[in-house]
Amino acid sequence: MKDLLAQAKRFIREEAGASAVEYGLLVAGIAVVVMAAIYTIGSNLNTKFTDVADQLASE
Repeated sequence: MKDLLAQAKRFIREEAGASAVEYGLLVAGIAVVVMAAIYTIGSNLNTKFTDVADQLASE
């Protein structure tokens, strides 16, 4: 039981886990930005292709 308590205290004091969490949050933030950019580019491309298709159909 003392060993388990000592390991828990060591885990709380250790800072390596904190940096892993920070990297995880950083990666999650980058992923959100990338997904937003892809969504925006996809929407813009869809609009452009629709405009071109409409112009070709009217000729």
